[in-house]
Amino acid sequence: MIDIKLLRETPAVLEESLRNRNYPEDAHRTLGEILDLDKQWRSIKKEEELLRAERNKNSALINEAKKNGEGTSDLIARSGEIAKRIKEISVETQTLEDQIKGQLLYIPNIPDDSVPLGKDENSNMEVRRWSEPSKSSKDVIEHHELGERSGYIDFERGVKLAQHRFSVLYGPLAKLERALINFMLSVHISRGYKEVAPPYLVNTKAMTGTGQLPKFKDELYKCADDDLWLIPTAEVPLTNLFSGEVIDEKHLPIKLTSFTPSFRREAGAYGKDIKGLIRQHQFDKVELVRFVKPETGFDELESLTKDAENILQLLGLPYRVMELCSGDLGFSSAKTYDIEVWLPSQDKYREISSCSCFADFQARRANIRYRSPRGPEFVHTLNGSALAVGRTMVAILENFQEDKKSVVIPKPLRDFMGADTIEF
Repeated sequence: MIDIKLLRETPAVLEESLRNRNYPEDAHRTLGEILDLDKQWRSIKKEEELLRAERNKNSALINEAKKNGEGTSDLIARSGEIAKRIKEISVETQTLEDQIKGQLLYIPNIPDDSVPLGKDENSNMEVRRWSEPSKSSKDVIEHHELGERSGYIDFERGVKLAQHRFSVLYGPLAKLERALINFMLSVHISRGYKEVAPPYLVNTKAMTGTGQLPKFKDELYKCADDDLWLIPTAEVPLTNLFSGEVIDEKHLPIKLTSFTPSFRREAGAYGKDIKGLIRQHQFDKVELVRFVKPETGFDELESLTKDAENILQLLGLPYRVMELCSGDLGFSSAKTYDIEVWLPSQDKYREISSCSCFADFQARRANIRYRSPRGPEFVHTLNGSALAVGRTMVAILENFQEDKKSVVIPKPLRDFMGADTIEF
């Protein structure tokens, strides 16, 4: 969440942020509405200060009048009027504060100065590549066709059990999924992350803390009879582990990793993405989350991104890293790198991880602070997928496909799989 003081003192910074993010005019109007509400709030708070000062003065006058044997009825009556008005002001200011916070929840984070300007994904900048692709669409069949042909991926029964864009994995592909999860977690733990097994359901407060609510409620699954939501990513429970807390500075940075299923409506998916495992309503993901000091946030982003890249390098999958431009940046992010793995069947790189620094945006919403020498300050939060398990499996099935009928298992997974190849 944006600090109201920033909007109050430098509204031009927020206006520029919205322009750079290519937000519509109604978002700019929202800034004006927030400022109007804030002006009302400050005016009423000023009235409250004056009334409290008058009440204190009245109390002194009443005491003095009593000592001198003078009448106090007018002063006491005025004190009653002041008390009544102060009580009314308390309700009015709380109402205004709730309205201001409600509006601020829809204002996106401010992109860091290093983020390239641009309208949409076409302005994203390639940062680096690792390994050159060795296969293209002419060399492979698509992963879903390979899986359906062998019976290892069952989309029809996924629909029968749930609905469209759910699936069932059997045999070696179910085992490959488990191997990938174990492998990813083991690697991250070896690099200093603590493994966490969080709930897969969280409350509204937690969803609001990381920025999924209220803006993206239509993309989420909610339990009808409870204040509980299915998590869209482990980022939500991991980040909110420290909501409302003050962390001891000596514990920073905190590095957490977790495997969870993720649940998303994916209402905007279309075309080829609807087929196969690329955009499922339920998918598995290993997540990285960090809590760091403000001055280290963007250096930590470089490090976290390298941790995600490391998984692809160990598996031998070609990829590239893209820095997102201002117009393609996520709502809560101050800076983001997308890692895109090569998918031969599509002859293109596709996102497999998104690594972001949120600065104090999430920490301010969830009230996560640390004890600095200057007193309690908001931490900076980061997160990244490392990796999306289903998309990693797709990349393996296509990049390591041989003669359109078998797949070579990456070396780090062979001991767990008990085989060097999967036959289809």
